[in-house]
Parts: sequence; C-alpha cells; structure tokens
Amino acid sequence: MAALAPTMTLANLPRKSKGYVASIQITGPLRRRILDLGIVPGTPVHYVRSAPGGDPMAFRIRGTVIALRRRDAGGIRVHPIEPGSII
Repeated sequence: MAALAPTMTLANLPRKSKGYVASIQITGPLRRRILDLGIVPGTPVHYVRSAPGGDPMAFRIRGTVIALRRRDAGGIRVHPIEPGSII
C-alpha cells in the first residue's frame, strides 16, 4: 500500500486537484455543519473552481458542489492525490 502524501489545508489544494479529507480542525457550530455536509475524514474532495477573487471556493464532495469560504476551508486538512487518479 502506498503511503499517503503529507497533508495540506483544503484552502491550499491546487485548483482542479483532488484529495482525501485527513482531519477537521474547526470547532463549534461550524464543525457540526461541516460534518453534516458529509465532509468527514476519508471523504474524497475535488476542487472545482473559485469566485474571481478566490473566495468562496467550490468543491465536489459526495456528488454535490459545496462552496466554502477560504478561511473555513483552511480548517480542513487533506491528503492530495496524484493528477489523473480516480477517486
């Protein structure tokens, strides 16, 4: 089994890249909302696009496109995966 890549924040994932959620480092009501949206460790994510100013950012998660503020995406750690990999 191949080792996972080091983690980075979801906000730093390169555009059109994919990865797996490693951990959620958000607290309070926002953490509950993130978990309710299905963003839990092990979930595949695909950075789809962002607004012209870079905020918010849109991610495909469990077949749905979800927009997150850049600061909120900064509290989610992901393992990036190789381009072209199927998730």
